[in-house]
Amino acid sequence: MSDPQRVAVYSIPSHRSFADALAAGLIARFGRDPLGLAAGRILLPNNRAVRAVTEAFVRASGSGLLLPRLIPIGDPDLGERVGGALDQIDDPVPPAIDPLERLLRLAATLRGEGTAESLRLAADLTRTLDALLIEEVPPLRLREAVSQTDSLAAHWEKSLEKLQLIYEVWPHLLAESGAIDLAERRNRLLHGLAERWRDRPPQGFTVAAGITTAAPAVADVLARVARMPDGLVVLPGLWLPNIFPDAEWDGLGPDDQGRSEATHPQLHLKTLLDRIGVARGEVQQWRWAGAATSSPARGRAIANAMAASDFSHKWQRLSPAERRLSGIRVAELRDPAAEAQAIALALREALETPERTAALITPDRQLAGRVSALLARWDIAADDSAGTPLGAAPAGTLLLSIAGAAAEELAPVALLALLKHPLVGGEGDERLAWLERVRQLDLKLRGPRPPAGLAGLDAHFVDVAAWQKIRPCLVPLDNLLAKPIAVAAFATALSIAAEALAGDRGWRGPAGRAAAELLSELQSSDAAQTLSITAPDAVPILRQLLDARAVRPPYGGHPRIFIWGLLEARLQRADLVVLGGLNEGVWPSLPAPDPWLPPKVRATLGMPTLETRIGLAAHDFASALGAPEVLITRSRRDAKSPTVASRFLLRLEAISGGLPRDTRLERLTRLLDDPGPAKPVDRPAPSPPAEQRPDRISVTAVDRLNADPFAFYASAILNLRQLDPVDAEQDARWKGDAVHKALEEWLLHDECDPDRLRARAERLLQDGAIHPMLRALWAPRLLEAIDWIANQERENQAEGRRPLRAEVTGKTPLAGVIVHGRVDRIDQLANGNLAIIDYKTGQPPSQKTVTEGFALQLGLLGLIGRNGGFEGVSGDPVKFEYWSLARYRGKFGRKMEPDKGLQSGEFLDHAYRNFAQAAQKWLTGTAPFTAKLNPAYAPYGDYDQLMRLEEWYGRK
Repeated sequence: MSDPQRVAVYSIPSHRSFADALAAGLIARFGRDPLGLAAGRILLPNNRAVRAVTEAFVRASGSGLLLPRLIPIGDPDLGERVGGALDQIDDPVPPAIDPLERLLRLAATLRGEGTAESLRLAADLTRTLDALLIEEVPPLRLREAVSQTDSLAAHWEKSLEKLQLIYEVWPHLLAESGAIDLAERRNRLLHGLAERWRDRPPQGFTVAAGITTAAPAVADVLARVARMPDGLVVLPGLWLPNIFPDAEWDGLGPDDQGRSEATHPQLHLKTLLDRIGVARGEVQQWRWAGAATSSPARGRAIANAMAASDFSHKWQRLSPAERRLSGIRVAELRDPAAEAQAIALALREALETPERTAALITPDRQLAGRVSALLARWDIAADDSAGTPLGAAPAGTLLLSIAGAAAEELAPVALLALLKHPLVGGEGDERLAWLERVRQLDLKLRGPRPPAGLAGLDAHFVDVAAWQKIRPCLVPLDNLLAKPIAVAAFATALSIAAEALAGDRGWRGPAGRAAAELLSELQSSDAAQTLSITAPDAVPILRQLLDARAVRPPYGGHPRIFIWGLLEARLQRADLVVLGGLNEGVWPSLPAPDPWLPPKVRATLGMPTLETRIGLAAHDFASALGAPEVLITRSRRDAKSPTVASRFLLRLEAISGGLPRDTRLERLTRLLDDPGPAKPVDRPAPSPPAEQRPDRISVTAVDRLNADPFAFYASAILNLRQLDPVDAEQDARWKGDAVHKALEEWLLHDECDPDRLRARAERLLQDGAIHPMLRALWAPRLLEAIDWIANQERENQAEGRRPLRAEVTGKTPLAGVIVHGRVDRIDQLANGNLAIIDYKTGQPPSQKTVTEGFALQLGLLGLIGRNGGFEGVSGDPVKFEYWSLARYRGKFGRKMEPDKGLQSGEFLDHAYRNFAQAAQKWLTGTAPFTAKLNPAYAPYGDYDQLMRLEEWYGRK
């Protein structure tokens, strides 16, 4: 029988290692008999605590021993269930509904919002329901609280109406399936345990250690354990009167209006003591200590620093000893990248001392990921116990890539992201061959997007042999999301597609198994059969489902370097603890809004406020400060703006007069990757030997050679070309090619009939590859310019001029090299001479550019024609024209004759002289290819990065 007068509640102060002190004390009390420990049991908050206490017993024993039963009561925040040891076979409790099935069923009740939004609201709803269940709020009490709350906004009333309906109906829906909520099952098991132990206490000792949750069911068990003959309750970091006066303790609340200091680190422990019926004066300090302890004076200073605002005036009269925070230092870095680097250096440095352990504690998962990646520089695989969201693991990104490709109907970017995924295409040589085929598709997909689906890609890749090897793997994705599909069917399709693309590689390792389990649960879920998914929702829905699961690597990381989240860090200790991300909004994080329960209703129900999370984060912070050595880090700015230091850090700064700055770490961070003083390059001017200089040149490359010899060198000698972006917009070059093609076909098939040109242009505009926005903007301008060409053609025909050839290539030797090129159109004049025409969808070159020799294309084409370089074309070119479709003086379409600025008959000689000078310098001569030699005539920047233009251009 329990003794109601006996209360055994202890506290292990934060400056001691909780697990080590607990193990040392239990061995001292119950370990004299070799079987003494094995006869007892320890209730712990979660599985991570079980591991920490197990390792503490191993350290404390120095040899083998029989451990007590370590039983987790399950942490709802970690999604953990109550340990099986507490589940009575003779009094079974219904099983808990699977969390995913619960989420999907709740989403089905909210389906009017759309599946993606329904799932998001359902996730928030599960948290709200769990909060109500943990606090054991019956549906009737919720209804009364709502009726007692006045002046709620309309959106809150609508949310509460839906919440009341779900909260009242939901248990009946669960009962029909023979299941209950996980939180409800936890409550029943814990209340049942407390009831059994009331009359029949178990044999041996019972310890409830490290449990800080103030939930009624948990408090019921702890109240029972505290009053059992061999029962002990051991709390972590409860501040006793010697460091936290009674006036401050009582000031935590609740006051007459029910208000409490929700953000204070001791409030949840005060609530717990109130619920188990124990006054703080009855709590004793645990007198045993383990390794990794710090100074008790630091614990007193931390308690003073965390005083509630009503008592912070006491800082003025504190003695220096009560302010001392020795062993704690701060490093402020310029940005998150530098902060991660400094943390990695500090952890690496700790390994220089044998047996020294170090841990990073941070709620910032991005910072933790950066530190983990930086530690890999020294081949350190840190034990990151918080894990990685499944959506960020390779198996998760594979499923997201499949969903993205299906949702976008195999659009180029999504398709290539899928095909290049590291799990796709096999391993070893098979993977290399796969990537080579994908590269062929990549090159073909440069430019505007092809038609959608496999049919569109079949037409686009008709001349690409690699497509036939890749196509079978994409068949499961074709038209997958063309119409709404059930979530269960979508999961099946994802599984089939993953098998086709990655084989069994997608299901390997912890992440692969987690992904397979998720898809299997979706396929077997009844609720998933009723929820439909559409293309826009596919990726957001899948990402939410994947990110809800954390992938924790199996044990086996570095034995002395750890990365912990706030939940995982509880009860654990290291010699050096780095507290990272001490900025406001990160630690503590901003309270997550609850879209279902308004703050007024929460207060009426007596539930924890949203700010309670800040108090829990404050307790985690205060507990972590108890390590022997503590390094606090923060970045002075994030990716967007300057940051504000955490309120916790500011309190420590205020009470101590300023914590010591670790400037050494900041200096090492700067030096680690410092390349030294910048050494800008000089203007590049490569001078290759004669045998490497080309003996052929295109007429379009001559102008580049004159204006920017280096760009010509990179293109013609290094053979470098800028690739078009994948899935690019229809740019000026694409529009020019399309118009040239239409005009070529007009000459070949319509014999330049002016009355047929507009119809051909209209057919061009109907091309499915043209974006509707481009079509709407381009069509009026193009058709006006096309009408101008038709009118120009009528004038030409009236003069006896007729088109001769279109898009014909030719070549001729000039100045010791071969000049070749394609002419857009050649007309024969009434006297038999030739007219050379160049179409321009943009502006033609200015007369000044032609006169100064930086627009030689048309003249060189004339020289080829004069030398008979165009097969099947004879005659003397005497007329040279640019036909521009661009806007000029308020109209679209104009003719520009570049020889007007020269003396009669001088145009071809002018072109030859300028070309011969260029050829003699750079093609047959030894002149260097100087970058941007004539920058006014070199507007294009394809090779600016290669020539490192910004380093030397304009420099004196």
